[in-house]
Amino acid sequence: MTNGEINLRDLQHPDIPVPEEMQSNIAVTSLSSLYNWARSRSIWPMLFGLACCAIEMIATAASRFDLARFGMEVMRASPRQADLMIVSGTVTKKMIVPIVRLYNQMPEPKYVLAMGACASGGGPFKEGYNVVSGIDKYVPVDVYVPGCPPTPQALLYGLIALQKKIERQSLGVGASVPWYGGGPSEEVPVPILGPDIVDPRHAELLRKEAQKNRVTPTVAEMLAESAQPESA
Repeated sequence: MTNGEINLRDLQHPDIPVPEEMQSNIAVTSLSSLYNWARSRSIWPMLFGLACCAIEMIATAASRFDLARFGMEVMRASPRQADLMIVSGTVTKKMIVPIVRLYNQMPEPKYVLAMGACASGGGPFKEGYNVVSGIDKYVPVDVYVPGCPPTPQALLYGLIALQKKIERQSLGVGASVPWYGGGPSEEVPVPILGPDIVDPRHAELLRKEAQKNRVTPTVAEMLAESAQPESA
């Protein structure tokens, strides 16, 4: 089967049998399956990068890894023509504002892939004064690809996971596809930049603010606690 041909077995409904001699010409399926099959194989990512993860994203789109095999080779420079936002790199406070604006300008259905540790949770800069600790605090994220930076193979795995998620959506279940027949979606509020909580030159205050948000103790804290002598 060439890239331009359609494998009807991928669309065939498992509960409705089709005679063997007709399976290459006829497929009995549902509207959701056909619709999701077409959408999952024609994803148009928006072309922009933020940090070192963007270099790996560019390499994924080059000929060595051949992103066109999955129908995603059409990188769009306009959010009006894209349905996938790949957040590839560190998201600073100043950058989160245009990212949310671009997300609001994308038509439905739209998806977000957080590429790398910084986009997923802040990475090594999570406790920094000017870095957002996770893009999912501002826009909904569909797929997370861990790594610092993730390899092109990891990004391809994340894109395949997004394809599978699209294929599982059902037009008959409103919670699965809230954008279907519901009109324009509500815009995500655009963040407003304000003064930093702590002056970055005050290292001790930064540590105190980071300590407030910490859930689990660090390795140094656990070692220090274990080294303390037991009270009589």
